[in-house]
Parts: sequence; C-alpha cells; structure tokens
Amino acid sequence: MYSASDLRKGLKIEIEGQPYAITDFQFVKPGKGQALYRCKLKNILTGTTMDKTYRSTDKVGKPDLMQRDMTYSYPDGEHYVFMDDDTYEQVVVDGDVVGDLKYFLLEEMQCKVLFFNDTAIDVELPVFVEKEIDQTEPGARGDTATNVTKPAKLDNGYEIQVPLFINEGDLVRIDTRTGEYADRVNKK
Repeated sequence: MYSASDLRKGLKIEIEGQPYAITDFQFVKPGKGQALYRCKLKNILTGTTMDKTYRSTDKVGKPDLMQRDMTYSYPDGEHYVFMDDDTYEQVVVDGDVVGDLKYFLLEEMQCKVLFFNDTAIDVELPVFVEKEIDQTEPGARGDTATNVTKPAKLDNGYEIQVPLFINEGDLVRIDTRTGEYADRVNKK
C-alpha cells in the first residue's frame, strides 16, 4: 500500500481492482485542515481518465504490475507470440493489446511487455524502427518552399507521410510512439 504522501506523477496505483497511472499531480495545503493530494488518473486497461483527491491519511493500493524483457517471435492469427529472455517461456499477447504497433514489429525485436495479474496489458517497442518504403510517388521537383510531404506505404501496408526526396526502396526510421517518419537511413 502507498500512503498519500507517496503519490507523484507517473506512479501506478490500483483503485477497485483496476490499474491507474497518475498523469497529473497537485499538492494543496489549505489554510487550515489536512493537506490534499489532487490527482488526474488514467486507467491503464481502458484508457479512461478521472480526477481523484486524497487526504494525507489515505492509503492507496499498489497494483500487481510487472514489466518483462521479451523478444518478439511471430504472429499467430489475431495474436502475437513473445518469448521471455530469461526463462524462454512463450507468451501469447492479444492483438488488441498490440494495436497499431503490429506494423512496426520485426522478428527477434527486443520489447518490454507489461503484465497486470499475469495478463499482458501493454507492449513497449524500441523508440525507432527501420522499415523500407514499398510504394510512393516521385516528388515534384522544386516544390520545397515548406516542409512538403507525400504519402508512402511500407511493405506491411502501413501509410506514413515522408518528405519529397524519399523514393521507393529507401530505408526510413520511424518513431514507434507516434507512427511518424523520423529520418532516412543511409545505406552502407
């Protein structure tokens, strides 16, 4: 159990059997009376947010969260198979948990998988992945007054916006947090 004085931004707590992350935190000390801790909370499972205020004497639950380093192995229908780096145990993660990150998964990629009560609830990929541009139209020459972009498709069908100088076959670095183009990778 956490006491209210332990609360801070980024801390993960449990309320009514659900894990929450504190996204905003404010300590309030009124002229008289107890100190208050105002928190904005985001449900890790559903993504919903709520506001909650704690007094200095309140206790808050500690969730059963565990993050493990795992290696992505292969897709299995609507599920994705990861292997624990320490025990070599295979874990099947639901496609809803992976979401759009499936477009950036590469075989043998090192990932972090977050578990709540032994159920995978989140997958964290490396910040950048390198993918090849499969399809894009040539850029219009001389149209560079501003940051002009054009659509491009990756080999898995994911579409991103890239600068005009990117051509088919180019290797680009993509930010997995936003799903956007970061830069071009020089071929060696």
